[in-house]
Amino acid sequence: MKKIEVKTIEDIKKLEKEEQAKWEIAAETGLFDKVVNTGWKSLTSRESGRIGGILAARNKKQNQKTGCKQSIDKQAGM
Repeated sequence: MKKIEVKTIEDIKKLEKEEQAKWEIAAETGLFDKVVNTGWKSLTSRESGRIGGILAARNKKQNQKTGCKQSIDKQAGM
């Protein structure tokens, strides 16, 4: 699969579901432009942890709604 380069919010819709969630959280927390311009590695540990924490909380909430269990590997696949 060809890697999709994200430059705008609209580009997020072209990504896989798990990757979409990560980008959406970055946008919600005001980090979208930083990630687009300098990449995920430019985030501080606090910023990365915030995105990961929100993502984990959403996954947990979704799993409780559907009664599904995701593997730890999938949740940590950031």
